[in-house]
Amino acid sequence: MVAANDVRPGMIIEMDNGLYICVEFQHVKPGKGGAFVKAKFKNFYTGSVADKTLRPEEKFHLVKIFKRNVSFLYQSQDNYVFMDSESYEQVEVSRDKVGTAAGFMKENDEVCLLVRDDTGEVMGVELPTAVNLTITETEPGFKGNTVTGATKAATMETGIVVQVPLFVNVGEVIRVDTRTKEYIERA
Repeated sequence: MVAANDVRPGMIIEMDNGLYICVEFQHVKPGKGGAFVKAKFKNFYTGSVADKTLRPEEKFHLVKIFKRNVSFLYQSQDNYVFMDSESYEQVEVSRDKVGTAAGFMKENDEVCLLVRDDTGEVMGVELPTAVNLTITETEPGFKGNTVTGATKAATMETGIVVQVPLFVNVGEVIRVDTRTKEYIERA
C-alpha cells in the first residue's frame, strides 16, 4: 500500500477498479484548510487521462510490473503466442492485451511482455521504439517525386497503413516509429 502523498510519476496504482499510471503529481498546501494532492492519472488499458484530487491519508495498492523478453511466434485465432527467450516457455496472450502492437509485430520479432508482479498476469506488450517493415501495397513512385512533406498511404506486411514519402515503392523495407506510427527512413 502507498499513501497519496507518496505517489510519484511513473507509479502504477489500483484505483476506481482499474489500473492507473501517475503522469503528474503536485502536493498542495493552501493557506486555509488541509493539504491535498493533485495528480493526473492515465488509465493503463484505455489511455484516457483524468485529473484527481486526493486526500493525503488515502491509500492505494501499488502495482509492480516487470518486463519479460519474448519472441513473437504466431497468431492463433484471437491469441498471440510468444516464447520466453530464456526458458523457452510459450505464452498465449489475448488480442485485447496486445492491442495496437499487433500491427508492428512479425514472426520471430523480439518484444517485451509487461507482467504484473503479484498475479503473473500479462498486462500488455512493449515494442522497440522503431521496427523495420516491408511495404506490400502503395501507389508507384516516380523519379522527381521529392516534394517536401508530400506523402502517400502504404500498407505494410503486417497490415497497418503508414504515410510514407512519394519516392518509396512496393517491396522496400522502411523504418517505422511504433509510438507515432510514422515513417522514419528507408532501412
